[in-house]
Amino acid sequence: MLTVPEAAQRAGRTAETVRRWIRSGRLRAEKVGTQHVIDEQDLERLVEEPWPVEIPPELRGDPQGNPQPDWVAIIRGQRGAH
Repeated sequence: MLTVPEAAQRAGRTAETVRRWIRSGRLRAEKVGTQHVIDEQDLERLVEEPWPVEIPPELRGDPQGNPQPDWVAIIRGQRGAH
C-alpha cells in the first residue's frame, strides 16, 4: 500500500494529480485515518492505461492545412528528459 506522495513519485505525477484521480474515481484508494492509501497494482494499471485525448477537427491542423505534431509525445519526451 502506498501513500499519495509515494504513489505520485512512482507515477511521475504530482500528489495533487493522484488526489484528483482518487476524487474522480479513476484510482481506488482506502482512507486510513486522514490519509488515502493506494494499492500498488491499482496504480500500475492506471499509469499503464492509455489515455487518448480527442482533438477537435478544427484544431487538427494549422491555418495552412498542415497536420499538428504529436504534442502529447513531445511533452512526455520533455518530462522524461528531466
